[in-house]
Amino acid sequence: MKSKRHAKILEIIAKYNIETQEDLSDRLEREGFQVTQATVSRDIRELKLTKMPGNAGRQKYVALNETHADMSEKYNRIFKDGFVSMDMAQNILVLKTASGMAMAVAAALDAMDCHEIVGSIAGDDTIMCAVRTVEDTEVLMERLRKIVES
Repeated sequence: MKSKRHAKILEIIAKYNIETQEDLSDRLEREGFQVTQATVSRDIRELKLTKMPGNAGRQKYVALNETHADMSEKYNRIFKDGFVSMDMAQNILVLKTASGMAMAVAAALDAMDCHEIVGSIAGDDTIMCAVRTVEDTEVLMERLRKIVES
């Protein structure tokens, strides 16, 4: 039953702009699935659904693996929204973010597959990234500048 419900959920979000768990529950019930809010919430988590911009600035559910381009755009937007400044100290890149945004920006960096970064530590408004080499740090900073300026 669960696998059928999951398949139906993926079909529904591909076909309709589903903005809320309630919208999804309603659609599932129309398709013959009796679900609770807790079940829908768990299904969303298990299917790794996320929200992306839809029509008229509204959000809609999509599967995380739906399109790499859409996810790249989302991570770039998170990075741009939180970014304040960056500086380097040899092979350490220090990013300053808006207050409370360091964790989100660090997660976006992780998702961007910045192969130059060996690891990072995020606080409230600062991220320290250990980068492989000084040259890699310069290359990475240029790539991140392009994202911010786009």
